[in-house]
Amino acid sequence: MKTRNVYALFLISLLSLVLLGCGATTTRASTGEYIDDTVITTKVKAAIFNHESLKVNEISVETFKGEVQLGGFVSSAAQIPIAMRLAREVNGVIAVKNNMQVK
Repeated sequence: MKTRNVYALFLISLLSLVLLGCGATTTRASTGEYIDDTVITTKVKAAIFNHESLKVNEISVETFKGEVQLGGFVSSAAQIPIAMRLAREVNGVIAVKNNMQVK
């Protein structure tokens, strides 16, 4: 009987640790948020790639908890608001931060 209780307590403890490991913190996204951010990043990159005046290989896109950060280089200052608008139009984007530079 004692052995059964020890195993039950061990399994409950293990399950608790696994569930806590999937939770979000202020510096780390949960598993679901990470997947959502990956989808958002892919959609933003596709939107930029499909625009005729933007070069996707020179613009980096990072997403954390729905906030998109655009970095890299653009050919002219007029391209920055275009890239930001395209990012804002993607479903699930909460905010867009600009770290792009004109080269």
